[in-house]
Amino acid sequence: MDATEAATVLDRARQGDGEAFRALVERHSRSAFRLAFRMTGNEQDAEDVVQESFLKAYRQLGRFESRANFGTWLYRIVANCSVDLMRAKQARHDQIRGDSLDEAVELPAVDLPGPERLAQSAEIETRVQSALDDLSALERAAFTLRHYEGRSIDEIGATLGLGTSAAKHSVFRAVKKLRAALAPLRSQES
Repeated sequence: MDATEAATVLDRARQGDGEAFRALVERHSRSAFRLAFRMTGNEQDAEDVVQESFLKAYRQLGRFESRANFGTWLYRIVANCSVDLMRAKQARHDQIRGDSLDEAVELPAVDLPGPERLAQSAEIETRVQSALDDLSALERAAFTLRHYEGRSIDEIGATLGLGTSAAKHSVFRAVKKLRAALAPLRSQES
């Protein structure tokens, strides 16, 4: 779909054409899911975020300014919905943790048969995911947009509603925290 055709489809969707909005969903759903999955780390949560994001986009389509890029606007909605979900999950987790400090939570054993390398990869993946989980929602969003999605600092700022320096600072803080959290892995390589 070229830029002229995309603008036409967007205009039709803004006028209430359901098929046109469906075309926008089909065009942007994969990238929206990718972003949501990288931010939430969970397929089901990502699907929920994408669905909620498209519902919000549909409801607010009349407020969308045509001078902006629809994809960037949608990314902002997806990022905000992901941040909201992660904050809500963290709040629930904190409440459950506070309510049941005396109860031990038994996690299922991870049995990865195979060579030592597979075990190392699993450990690295777990540590990276844990390090990502320890970032604030904003830091994780900024890091994901920069390092997984390849977005520029200006795009990150626009997506997250931040100024350039705040976007840069969020990415910097995320990288700094990840480096500190993953430093033990580097010492194990030696």
